[in-house]
Amino acid sequence: MEKAELEGLKDKVPCAAVLERAGFALDVKESTRKAMKYRRDASVIIVIHDGKGWFDPLSDGKGDVFRLVEHLEGVPFVEAVNDVASLVGFVPSDPVWQRESRDREPDLSIPERWQVRRRPWRGSATWRYLTTARHLPERIIRVAVGAGVLREGPHGSMWAAHVDAGGAITGWEERGPDWRGFATGGAKVLFRLGRPAALRLCVTEAAIDAMSLAAFEGLRSDTLYLSTGGGWSPATDAAIRALAVRPGGQLVAATDNNKQGDVYAGRLLALAEEAGCLGERLRPVADDWNGDLKAKEEARGKEEASRLPHARRPPQG
Repeated sequence: MEKAELEGLKDKVPCAAVLERAGFALDVKESTRKAMKYRRDASVIIVIHDGKGWFDPLSDGKGDVFRLVEHLEGVPFVEAVNDVASLVGFVPSDPVWQRESRDREPDLSIPERWQVRRRPWRGSATWRYLTTARHLPERIIRVAVGAGVLREGPHGSMWAAHVDAGGAITGWEERGPDWRGFATGGAKVLFRLGRPAALRLCVTEAAIDAMSLAAFEGLRSDTLYLSTGGGWSPATDAAIRALAVRPGGQLVAATDNNKQGDVYAGRLLALAEEAGCLGERLRPVADDWNGDLKAKEEARGKEEASRLPHARRPPQG
């Protein structure tokens, strides 16, 4: 088949068609229009480039629709081409997005969109979400607000900044009661909370988890709490390496307690070895650190309730 024919075939068959036929389902809550997450049991595939590209966050697998078939089926390229050709005309299901558009401010740059958003304040919708739904202590929220890394998002959601080595805003993680995503047009680098010069680096997969771990540890002065936002871009890799190579550094893989978290932890520990710093795996008991924080607060609430004096019964006549 000629190159032009192959390119035409790729245009006719999106990666979503291959995944749906293979039994994968779209995880709408963890997807955006630019990065759609498909799941099948423990397997995860992220579809990018308007459906023409993909990558496997649990391995090094990535590429076009032909490589996707090779990856899933373990077949050679020729068979993959024939397999893709058989899907011409197959229309994958349209994702049901929870909001119509994320591009409400197309004329503003990433830093400008960040600046026009208010910082959370005690009693605001974002503050209530973080303290009530996420059980974050007010002290941690105040520190994050003071550091300039939190903003009020739409509908009571939180924006948590990703910044580069120079402190420039590159994007933000978006988390709310009914939404999770990343800034449209933004780039994942690192969410950072703590002293920039701290040599102990705790790397999590979400800003919520970075703040939750900081709450568990009492916001250690020797620690910089980081989040990759669930990604592993070249910019993220370079940013972590730049921090890890400092003399006396320690890299703590504080990723989730699941298969994906273990894969990220393996990458971090390998990076620590390459950078010549100490490496450590710190694993939450629950799936993530916010899950541990919620369990701790719920246990504390039950303990406090058990200490309340019981209502006295009226004297019997």
